[in-house]
Amino acid sequence: MNSYRIKGAKDSSGKVGNYFISNGVFGNEGDLSSSAKEIDAKGLTILPGFVDLHTHLREPGREDAETVLTGSMSAATGGFTAISAMPNTLPVADTAGVVEQVYRLGKHHGICDVYPIGAVTVGQGGTQLAELSAMNQSEAAVRIFSDDGHCVSDALVMRRALEYVKTFDGIIAQHAQDPRLTQDSQMNEGEISARLGLKGWPAVAEEAIIARDVLLAEHVDSRLHICHVTTAGGVEIIRTAKKRGIKVTAEVTPHHLLLTDDLAESYDPVYKVNPPLRTKDDVQALREGLADGTIDIVATDHAPHPHESKDCEWSAAAFGMVGLETAFSIAYLAMIETKLLTLAQLVDRMSKIPAQIGRYQGHGSISVGAGANFTLVDLDSKWKVERLELASKSKNTPFDGMVLPGVITKTFHNGALVYERNSK
Repeated sequence: MNSYRIKGAKDSSGKVGNYFISNGVFGNEGDLSSSAKEIDAKGLTILPGFVDLHTHLREPGREDAETVLTGSMSAATGGFTAISAMPNTLPVADTAGVVEQVYRLGKHHGICDVYPIGAVTVGQGGTQLAELSAMNQSEAAVRIFSDDGHCVSDALVMRRALEYVKTFDGIIAQHAQDPRLTQDSQMNEGEISARLGLKGWPAVAEEAIIARDVLLAEHVDSRLHICHVTTAGGVEIIRTAKKRGIKVTAEVTPHHLLLTDDLAESYDPVYKVNPPLRTKDDVQALREGLADGTIDIVATDHAPHPHESKDCEWSAAAFGMVGLETAFSIAYLAMIETKLLTLAQLVDRMSKIPAQIGRYQGHGSISVGAGANFTLVDLDSKWKVERLELASKSKNTPFDGMVLPGVITKTFHNGALVYERNSK
């Protein structure tokens, strides 16, 4: 296994130092082999590899949009060393066999750790619990379960799921969307949706499910995670729940920290996403919630689609945006350049805390003995998003053409260099 001597890198607090990698972990200089490679990291910042709790890899079944390989490459390009594969595949990842397939593909490619998320219900149909215990006891050791893309809308099914996963310290990650209130909805409900003639997606559809589920989590004393929070009201419900000691965590996506529903006025389906882009007031509430810890982490909700699924009229277009490669830069723009978070605080929300929520070992830390999962970033440089150059198989990014801060220059997974940015 390669050894590396990384010289002159800054940490997230700005302190300059040297770092030594041997046998896949951070060590001391004396641990290095005589053939250790030296990397001059002067001017670069070393950060623990980012951890994404919300990634759509599409394999098996929709390899035209993404595969475990291309999704892993996209992750490494964005500085991620661990990603969590959502279960809305074909077939749905609701059995031990499917989650093991995804897990083994991730291991085979070896670009980042791929942790499958299992479906809560059979076929994500919302009525019958899936094989939660079998998936947990499988080689993939699934601990997070979600019907993402669909809400577990039946309160009894949700209660049973929370009770079941409690037995092995599992967690239910809820896509908070009341289906009755959002049938055929296309964008955020408000003045703009009315003017554009697109059916509105009310904030209360998200907030009602969050409120119900935090009460259920409190009742059974189990762990609940709220996916992609988008509304000010949702943030406030979670804030209140945490004050009551309820075991709830929450995530926000980079695009919901920056983009607003007025972008739908272009009728460009690249801005069509589930849950939808909200108002400026919602964006501000999300930023403040992430800053004060109400929202625990940033998660990408990386949702690749082939061009024919997005290059069509709004109502026919698929929901979703790719986000792994732009996540750090967008979060930096939204949270650090606005002085709401320090670099160290943002990195905690993109690495340490998601690793803790997922119980992912070997991620989130740069210290002697810790897994050498890290990225080197040039915070003094900017880069231009060019959709056709994305490592993802799909190119549906809303940030095409934007110039963003923070250039990921190298990513290491288990001590191996898995990504290096080409100089132009």
